[in-house]
Amino acid sequence: MGLALHNVAMAQLWELGVRGTTLDVVAAWKEAVLLVALLVVAWHVRHKPAVNAADALAASYAIVIAVYWLIPQDVLGGEATARGELLALRHHLFPAAAYALGRLAAFAWEERGRLGGLIALSAVVVAVVGLLDLAFVSLQAWRDSGVPGWYREQLGLDYEGLSGLPENWVYNTGDEENPIRRLVSTFLSPLASAYALVVALIYVLSRPFRWWWGLLAVLLYVALLYTHTRAALGALAFGLVLLALAQRRILPAAFALASVVAGALFLAAYPSIGPTTSYTPEELVWLRANARQEGPTGGRFPSPAEDASTESHWQNLRDGVRLVIEHPQGHGLGNSGVVAKRTGVEILAGESTYTELGVDAGIAGVVAFVLWSLAILLGLWRREAWLFAAFATVLVLGLQTDVIGIHWLAFSVWLGAGLALGLPRRENEPP
Repeated sequence: MGLALHNVAMAQLWELGVRGTTLDVVAAWKEAVLLVALLVVAWHVRHKPAVNAADALAASYAIVIAVYWLIPQDVLGGEATARGELLALRHHLFPAAAYALGRLAAFAWEERGRLGGLIALSAVVVAVVGLLDLAFVSLQAWRDSGVPGWYREQLGLDYEGLSGLPENWVYNTGDEENPIRRLVSTFLSPLASAYALVVALIYVLSRPFRWWWGLLAVLLYVALLYTHTRAALGALAFGLVLLALAQRRILPAAFALASVVAGALFLAAYPSIGPTTSYTPEELVWLRANARQEGPTGGRFPSPAEDASTESHWQNLRDGVRLVIEHPQGHGLGNSGVVAKRTGVEILAGESTYTELGVDAGIAGVVAFVLWSLAILLGLWRREAWLFAAFATVLVLGLQTDVIGIHWLAFSVWLGAGLALGLPRRENEPP
């Protein structure tokens, strides 16, 4: 629950004057809690779990990351700062620590549904806050808040197109008079909000049908639509198909088909029905200059392949893959993604979890992560169907997004995987 509120809380603290190193220390609460939890649970668990393949591969992944942290930057051709290396070390090891906590905690926390319930509760908060924000809070109020300063001065993320707010807070229709807002909620990001809602929806739709689960699914799905995140809608359909296979039920597959149809209709109508906002004169100056530099992107209603966002994601993925192939030994921790941007070094790869890993820890890091992930999936197949589907969905989203950089995902999904692998198999799971 704290991870779902983290970003908005940190931005509010920045506005109240808690800044610089002090806010960095406060923001490290999540790593501190995770470390303390690991130590406490490890101390109290009398019988350590038998090591399985996923455990061994998790350890291999952590060792690869630690080795790359120890290798001097000039050996690999990287330019990361010492702070960047520490930030990247924390970033890459966060899911491994969450998984380890889950494996240990499974001995004392055997209720399968409790984690899913907490995930659903977090998503309800995200959905309700996000929808209320769209209905009652203006974009100008966000411009005047501490969010732009927190991004710019605390995180070193300088956004220009929306007065310091991330540009993806609005859907740019190409009409200067008709930008459409997207749901960002407590994550202050439409992408992170969408991915959290997807994981929660997979859990909710895996439950036996009850009217309250139906109402909850509608709420979460409406919020997901308003994030206007096509990758999340596609990933939801993918995850529900996997859920249908794992549970041997037809209903999740029917939900997947209904989601594709409803999502396509909603996205087509969004320029007309979405919550409108407006640009400031300064923003219009920047946007016009950027449009002249970048050129057209497919007309008033471009196809998905021509859309600027889709094109950017594919270009970043292709560039990252090519760089990893050309430099398979990697460049050292801290040379990719948000960490590189925050520390002022050249961003060698961004967005994709796999290309960022390849830049920071070489092919060895990518292979270790992929093998570990596959071992987890095999273990989840007959233990927890919804976690199997959710975990696979997050891995697919990792192709275009740094999913382990979204700490709510990195903690919830990998903790759940560790918990489930500590429980016995379900050989004959009832429908």
